[in-house]
Amino acid sequence: MSQLQRLLPRLQSHQVLRTVLPRRIVSATSAWGNRNYRNNGTFTNMQKKTPVGNLHLDSRGRAAFQHREQLRHAKRIVVKMGSAVITREDGYGLALGRLASIIEQSAELVNAGHEVLMVTSGAVAFGKQKMAHELLMSLSMRETLSNKDNLRGDEVKAVLATRAAAAVGQSGLMSLYEAMFAQYGVKVAQILIAKNDFYNNETRQNLISTINELLHLNIMPIVNTNDAVSPPPQNDEISKKLDITDNDSLAAHLASEIETDLLILMTDVNGIYNKPPWEDGSRMIDTFSPNMTKELKFGKKSSVGTGGMDSKVKAANWALERGTSVVICNGLFQGAIRKIVDGRKVGTFFSPNNDIGVQVEVQAKSARAGSRHIQSLKPEERASVIRKLADLLETRQTELLAANEIDIDEAQRSGTSQALTARLYLTPSKLASLANGLRQIADDSIDMVGRVLSKTQIAEGVELTQVTVPIGVLLVIFESRPDCLPQVAALAIATGNGLLLKGGKEATHSNKALMSLVSEALDTVGARDAIYLITRRDDIKDLLQLEDDIDLVIPRGSNEMVKTIQQQSASIPVLGHAEGICHVYVDKDADLEKAVKIVRDAKVDYPAACNAMETLLIHEDLFHDTTYFTKICHRLQSEGVKINAGTKLAKLLTFGPPPAKSFKVEYSDLECTIEIVEDMEEAIEHIHTYGSSHTDVIVTENQETADNFLQTVDSACVFHNVSSRFADGYRLGLGAEVGISTARIHARGPVGMEGLLTTKWLLRGDDATAQEFTEGDKQFIHKNL
Repeated sequence: MSQLQRLLPRLQSHQVLRTVLPRRIVSATSAWGNRNYRNNGTFTNMQKKTPVGNLHLDSRGRAAFQHREQLRHAKRIVVKMGSAVITREDGYGLALGRLASIIEQSAELVNAGHEVLMVTSGAVAFGKQKMAHELLMSLSMRETLSNKDNLRGDEVKAVLATRAAAAVGQSGLMSLYEAMFAQYGVKVAQILIAKNDFYNNETRQNLISTINELLHLNIMPIVNTNDAVSPPPQNDEISKKLDITDNDSLAAHLASEIETDLLILMTDVNGIYNKPPWEDGSRMIDTFSPNMTKELKFGKKSSVGTGGMDSKVKAANWALERGTSVVICNGLFQGAIRKIVDGRKVGTFFSPNNDIGVQVEVQAKSARAGSRHIQSLKPEERASVIRKLADLLETRQTELLAANEIDIDEAQRSGTSQALTARLYLTPSKLASLANGLRQIADDSIDMVGRVLSKTQIAEGVELTQVTVPIGVLLVIFESRPDCLPQVAALAIATGNGLLLKGGKEATHSNKALMSLVSEALDTVGARDAIYLITRRDDIKDLLQLEDDIDLVIPRGSNEMVKTIQQQSASIPVLGHAEGICHVYVDKDADLEKAVKIVRDAKVDYPAACNAMETLLIHEDLFHDTTYFTKICHRLQSEGVKINAGTKLAKLLTFGPPPAKSFKVEYSDLECTIEIVEDMEEAIEHIHTYGSSHTDVIVTENQETADNFLQTVDSACVFHNVSSRFADGYRLGLGAEVGISTARIHARGPVGMEGLLTTKWLLRGDDATAQEFTEGDKQFIHKNL
């Protein structure tokens, strides 16, 4: 069946055959008048969207999306390409590479079932290129050979008038679009619009009808202002309408009239900035609400466009008020359209919600100011805040457990892994242990900040002192374990650091409940702004770029998450460990009962912990003495531990456990690998090859062997006859920990208060100058005091 045959019933329903096709395609009023995928702020199955509540409704009941994540539900999309995006820098011709990328993304949307309308610039630039060529052909031989650029003078610019260039360029521009979209099987139609088309009811209805029918037929309308005849821009603010002075305002009008879900305004900057990007202190605004408009400072517009950033903001707000979501983005950014529709953080998203929360940049700066306030407090005042938080953990236990239960239920319904779910649990005993740990931090914090580490007499009357000071602002990213939040908050308060916390979405309710207690405790000293809870995952990437506002990043979680943070944080130091592959080596001189007890505890006590045993190394003599080997294996299996065989063990057993896929695995579950080694040296070599420098244990009664192991193994924690589970700040008497560091820097192993402090040098003197010492008038003493 031909396409015409398929369209025949539809054409007959519009009575098109009676008029032998009118000059416009066909009125779509009857076809689109019942367009009902929006109704009083709710969405039908056509968009597979549920009501979102508190939506921004226009007079027709249309609602703009409040959050980026909702953009993936956009059905009808308008893409506006600014001149700065598709025009070459010299203004003569199009930037075909950028244009091809935008066309490819738009075509993908059409082929995926979206309705896409494109508002384009570029006709003037395309026309100037053709007219410049004609002018070049008309030059004399002398003018052609002249060193002077005869196509860039003022007299030539007068010839290449904008209206004439637009008239010359329109046909070529449309031919280019048609050819490029044809490569993706997308048909296009050209629509030229003048300002009056919107202010005349009849022409406006005809325009809307035509566009709707084209979209209904899966044909992409490509719209441009008719610059060949359009009069100079005139303001029309008196009528409270958005005057059509450029393609930004044109796109906003179109988006509103055809009830568009999403309007993408593409320009040559990354988004909206609070001030021109080239000025000091400028920052990009990720999510923009209308009440932020008065805070903006605009710069000049581009040399090839007709509308500046103020025009774009004005157009975006106008469309937003009428129920259309808007994103202003950099059209030069690869894959921008695709990422925006996928709900990714690209450009500036215009939200109708004026209560969108504080920007992360502002939160980071506030945390800096808050940390300085905490530093100014007396040590006992800081300790009182921590004790208050400890008390709240106990007195508000019921609401904390209720919030935690919601997270547990959601994790179980969503199929979250058992290991991850295990880390979510809060219990009365765990909260009591947390409270006790916080009180220990409070007691130990009294002399932490400002503690004198050394004093040196430099010369007569000149004394140098080294004292402890906070690092500044910390960004701690953790997964699953909500009990991390009060621990880390207490450590930050004790050391006078500002803190930004980002927990996993699986613990959303627990983290919010715990954070409310932290804020309540900080309120007692007026320092609420010192600690913030970051709730959006996309904010992490932005935070990792704030090297002027954040001093240290501490990730706690999966290997994948930590490595991602380390890669993205190019300028901010990262403290932590990517994985916890911990070993227990049972030496030939080990006591069997001790070995069984330690191995069982290291694996079974808390298998999801980063300090749990993942690989058990057994001396080959114990393997041949089946009593040792069998008893250890039976004890693990009786606890439900799945055993995987290492390479050597698999060869020694005819019917043994399944072979381990890799020695570099953090199971975080009741599962481990067992491998046979020839001696301690081979065990150490295995640890250095496959371990993560976290925690490694030797079980032996031979003191010389133990000492050799302790000295040789290059890990943050190395234990003798002690379970790996002791690699914990609380168990080691360090108080709560912010994490385990495997880095070879100042803080290694469990990082408590000491690891969150740095130092500064205080030099006190009376009229001391370097010249006096250079010329020998005064002498250095450099005496330790």
